[in-house]
Amino acid sequence: MTRFSAEVEHVLRSSGWEPGRRVDTTAWRRTLEADGLVHMHEAAERFLTEFGGLRVNLGGGGVSRAREPFELNPGDVESETDRFADWGTHLGMNLFPIGELDRGRYFLGISEHAEIVLVETWVASFGTGDAALENLILGVAPEVIPEPS
Repeated sequence: MTRFSAEVEHVLRSSGWEPGRRVDTTAWRRTLEADGLVHMHEAAERFLTEFGGLRVNLGGGGVSRAREPFELNPGDVESETDRFADWGTHLGMNLFPIGELDRGRYFLGISEHAEIVLVETWVASFGTGDAALENLILGVAPEVIPEPS
């Protein structure tokens, strides 16, 4: 059984990913945890160890939204840790920054349950784990997470 569809695996491999890929996350952890607002939980550590540093160049139509380029570099969102901490507190989840979508138009984070979310002045979910990467790459619109009452 394969983890990803053939198309998504091709995009990931073209972006530098391969099964068993391992990236040192120490610098990201040190930099982003410095202000004490976010904490690199186990799901973020696992995700970034495998996918951190990838730059995925996409464009064109997708399943239910345009395919947009994204970069999985938490250092790119170092100045936004307060946004992730605030949204995480507001939604009752621990959000850790993982990168940018559409060249910095949106930010990407991951919860302690491996849910990949778009963070802006609102938050939306691409899903969890490998399915979230499938949705992100194939252009599946994320589901807006309603704010608690």
